Amino acid sequence: MRIAVFVSGGGTNLQAIIDRIKEGYLSDIEIGLVLSSSPDAYALTRAADNGIPAVVMRAKDYPSFEEWDQSVLDAVSDAGCELIVLAGYLSLLGPLTVKKFSNRIINIHPALIPSFCGEGMYGIRPHVAALARGVKVSGATVHFVNEEYDSGPIILQKTVNVLSDDTPEILQQRIMKECEQVILPEAIRLIADGKVTIENNIAYVKD
Repeated sequence: MRIAVFVSGGGTNLQAIIDRIKEGYLSDIEIGLVLSSSPDAYALTRAADNGIPAVVMRAKDYPSFEEWDQSVLDAVSDAGCELIVLAGYLSLLGPLTVKKFSNRIINIHPALIPSFCGEGMYGIRPHVAALARGVKVSGATVHFVNEEYDSGPIILQKTVNVLSDDTPEILQQRIMKECEQVILPEAIRLIADGKVTIENNIAYVKD
């Protein structure tokens, strides 16, 4: 299965997918395209180092949001990708892309949805909010993407304990390594194997 990975920053989750492909866990997965919302994203370097085609597509560079949306859709389709993986992608997808790839777009969110999610909750912010609320566990969620922020069917979640001396930055790094980089490749594996079904906005994972 060919996938498109959308990025905005360092690309650590992209690297986790690349590593799992090389290790054989995702041996039948190919990254056909890396699409970045920023020309400065280090994820583009990771793509180049691994011979993966990459493009930068920023909505502000297009005459209209609709034209950007169509261009994104065309890029993914032209690359022959069947699944879009949002791996630290900070832009909101357009309705054309979301509709065309309905139930074929997944996102990794650095919190346990429905907590600390929604518009504006990205990067360090969910971890700041989690610590401010005094939660005892936090983690990450892989979910399908629909028209609303973080409201699509949940595929996988993984938790870590919140420690008394955690800072938002420390918690962010632990969740990234112990949760995000584990369950994002796992979700791709499950989808490629046809083990995920959706019914009434709930994702069911077969054993």
